[in-house]
Amino acid sequence: MDFEEVVTTRRSIHEYADEPLADETLETIFENAVEAPSSYNLQPWEFVVLREDETQQALREAAYDQEHVTGAAASVVILGNKDPEAHADRIADDMLEKGYLPNEDARDGVLESIAGMADLPEEERRVWTVRSTSLVAMSLMYAAWDQGVASCPIGGFDSEAVLDAFDIDGEQYEPVMLLTMGIPADDAAEMQAERKLRRPVDEVVHYEEFEPTQSADPAPADD
Repeated sequence: MDFEEVVTTRRSIHEYADEPLADETLETIFENAVEAPSSYNLQPWEFVVLREDETQQALREAAYDQEHVTGAAASVVILGNKDPEAHADRIADDMLEKGYLPNEDARDGVLESIAGMADLPEEERRVWTVRSTSLVAMSLMYAAWDQGVASCPIGGFDSEAVLDAFDIDGEQYEPVMLLTMGIPADDAAEMQAERKLRRPVDEVVHYEEFEPTQSADPAPADD
């Protein structure tokens, strides 16, 4: 598919065919997805891919019993690392080697800035990792659909239950999003229906200054 086709035909699918995803397909999807940008190129994301009945059921329980978690060929826990320094040295070294930084002093300056981020309160580090990890989550959905693999993002889940179910350190990692993936069922409702409303560009894009958009359907005044 070309990019326009990917973004205009992608749907959030809840019904999947009983068809596994090949390892090679998943590898291609993730290879393309991790080209996403991130703050300082720190790539704070990790993915837990679940394809076994037992692990998918555990995730379903943490996701308020949403059926498509176990109906998908793969369910993914998308984690954000709250420690900005986790991969900082190798990334700064790469930036220096490839000429993004002019010298060792600049490299040390980048590492000093990242160390400052690491000293921020946990809530600020959480916001930082959610921002960057959300970029890769969307890239993952597009990369999947480019391979003919449908997906559905899930924001409704119990974070603590996810961490407990898969023995993940909540001090370091934030469950940012869940994602189901698979070949869409032939009768998947989302593939049959006309695309849901998208607000028009002239309503959501503001040049030079921001003016709040008025609701197209204002609530009636009280009598």
